[in-house]
Amino acid sequence: MSDTQNLFAKLDSDARKNGYFLNPDSAFTMELVEGLLANEKRFGHQACPCRLADGNRQEDLDIICPCDYRDADLDDFGACYCALYVSKDIAEGKAKAEPLPDRRPMKRDERQQFREKKAGTGASGLSHPVWRCRVCGYLAARDEPPGVCPICKATKDRFDRFM
Repeated sequence: MSDTQNLFAKLDSDARKNGYFLNPDSAFTMELVEGLLANEKRFGHQACPCRLADGNRQEDLDIICPCDYRDADLDDFGACYCALYVSKDIAEGKAKAEPLPDRRPMKRDERQQFREKKAGTGASGLSHPVWRCRVCGYLAARDEPPGVCPICKATKDRFDRFM
């Protein structure tokens, strides 16, 4: 099996296991998977192939696939920005993925504000902070985020302080 086929199989398995669907257009989807692999080789992380990556992991955290905008895009438009992830209707051929606006803030300081807003800063009264995995939503109440998410295997830097 090629690297592209292996990554596709992993993405498809993870998507199905977590209630998501990949785009049924196999040629299109394989091109996106190749783009993820190219970005991983170029930058060391799988930045969205349809966005301009900075190359700095910290600056690109919000667009590492699956990106922070995936769920909102699926809810609002039935597909993520690059259309790798699609709604059930699109996956079953009942609807088509349409172009959609990029909700990623343009400037670095806007992205930082987005991260801070998402992480929250209010006092929760809990004995430990709560960390949320940006990829799967897993929550962990502890002093530091886990090194690796036990659910989706995302790395520590994919966690935001939730409470």
